[in-house]
Amino acid sequence: MVIIKQTSTSTSRLLLISVLLMVGMAVSAQSRMVETVAKDSTRLFKGIAVSVDVVGAAQMHLSSYGQYEGGVHVNLKDKFFVVFEGGLGKADADDPTTELRYKTSAPYGKVGVDFNLTKNKHDIYRVIGGVRYAFTSFKYDVEGPTVKDPKWGDETSFAFDGVKCSQHWMELVAGVDAKVAGPLRMGWTVRYRRRLVHSDGYFGIPWYVPGYGRSGMSRLGGTFNLTFEL
Repeated sequence: MVIIKQTSTSTSRLLLISVLLMVGMAVSAQSRMVETVAKDSTRLFKGIAVSVDVVGAAQMHLSSYGQYEGGVHVNLKDKFFVVFEGGLGKADADDPTTELRYKTSAPYGKVGVDFNLTKNKHDIYRVIGGVRYAFTSFKYDVEGPTVKDPKWGDETSFAFDGVKCSQHWMELVAGVDAKVAGPLRMGWTVRYRRRLVHSDGYFGIPWYVPGYGRSGMSRLGGTFNLTFEL
């Protein structure tokens, strides 16, 4: 009789433990389900933000080339951001090595998407990864020193105006930004640029391409953005 009683007691304990485990698993599953529903219930359209790049504007005033650039960001669930960027790129530079003067001024445009890589998508901090497609069509003027014909000795001026060019390129984007106060956010991006399709005119690669930067230099660039959420 004692053996039967012990077996019954052990069985009851096992049943109790099993029930508790099942209840715990059910509560955990329900919690995850509620959390998922709460996340999925976030509305698709979260707002629009506008941004301006400080680096390009500063470069414009501190060097012989640069750009004024701004952007519009469409926020979808704090996860994806459809981005439209555009600006005006300008250069007015003298190259002391070649003694050439290069001048251009033209608009450019970009379209792409950013992805919020942070675990908590609704945090005030964001880690961004994204991609852009960009295009510009522009003309440039180039002037150089007088060229002397080695055979006849005649001197010919070297000056060409309105050389037509165009360029398509892509940008890979990585960066961070954070909410500062109210609707204001601040952040920076690093960008890797690569030319896709281009028409360089009849003088070879242009010295500067609006929105892309100096030819022959590093493909890396960057921005420092002030963003206002509307």
